[in-house]
Amino acid sequence: MLTVNGRVFVRRIRWHGAGVGSWTVIDTYLDRAERTISVGVRELACRLNGGGTNFDRTAENLAHAADIRASGETLRVLIETEGRAVLEAVRTGTLPITWTAKDCLSDPADPASPARVYFGCDGVMAPMVTQAEKTKRRAAVKARRQRRGRAGRRLRRAKPGADQKSKEFKLVTYYDEPKRHRLVLGTKGNHVAAGRLMRRLAGRIDLPTAGEKVGIVDGAPWIRRQVDGQSLALDALGLDFYHLAENVHKARRAVYGETDAAGTTWADDVLHRFKHDGYDASWEQLVTWRCRWRGAKRAAADGFLNYVSDRRDMIQYPEFAAKGWQIGSGPTESCCKTLTQRLKGAGMRWDADNAEAIMALEAIRESGLWKTYWEMQLSLAA
Repeated sequence: MLTVNGRVFVRRIRWHGAGVGSWTVIDTYLDRAERTISVGVRELACRLNGGGTNFDRTAENLAHAADIRASGETLRVLIETEGRAVLEAVRTGTLPITWTAKDCLSDPADPASPARVYFGCDGVMAPMVTQAEKTKRRAAVKARRQRRGRAGRRLRRAKPGADQKSKEFKLVTYYDEPKRHRLVLGTKGNHVAAGRLMRRLAGRIDLPTAGEKVGIVDGAPWIRRQVDGQSLALDALGLDFYHLAENVHKARRAVYGETDAAGTTWADDVLHRFKHDGYDASWEQLVTWRCRWRGAKRAAADGFLNYVSDRRDMIQYPEFAAKGWQIGSGPTESCCKTLTQRLKGAGMRWDADNAEAIMALEAIRESGLWKTYWEMQLSLAA
């Protein structure tokens, strides 16, 4: 038994006599409550895994930190199972959220300031195990068994592999102005699943009770369709300024080349005008600029104008600035990195459901719900 920060970590040892067996009354109750591995051990394993590079290394660190020995494969199953339990707790609403939209004051020092909640959504890629890789691995295992010359335990039925080497996961987040409150979760599902997640999380924080509800996204059409389809109670949906800047510089390189000073001046002027003068004034200048070019440069200019025109209702930077609203989706981009950091190590490949489970564990940490979740697990084991 080991106590860390007031929590008890237990490793249980069972003694079994050949031909006799063993049975202790207390084991039945402990199995029911702790599933052989205590809540403390489960938490420590998940905590170490979040900063780890692979499950074998997590097993190494667990043995060193707490003298608890388990194989990397055992920890993989344990940690991914815990991640799926987190997803189920969020889906069913049994994981209590510690804040609501009305708690999100735009100025925490001023109790009279309006409650303001930001909404973000994005897609992020993670490496998958393809069906071809799974077939190759299984063939290698069978070959080793044949060389060994004795029958082994029957191989488990393999889950289907992915059809591509990477898959886009969808991420949804809600947060307040000072970023003291945040709720984030990822899904392996498609845009429709992401839309349902938007609505579900909005309900958990009672989004309509906020005085100001602002979305800042990268402008992907599927996000806007889901926001409309799920009837999110947003006051405005803005285009992330960084993504606008990316497309401005993409057009600059296509028209002016990489190093032309005139192109840099043009890009700076366009971004300044969008930010301070708004869409209409910027559009008039862009139409005049577009008429100067022919051939491939005209096509590049047209592509940029189409991008801007398709997002006209999202380009509201002066209006956002007047209300003190943010124009960048930095908190959402940050979550994309942290939720997938454990998935993107050298040589890593995942099944989609396992990757989603690992992301869920990081999501409760980013949402400030780590302690809440594990206290809930302790109460269930009591």
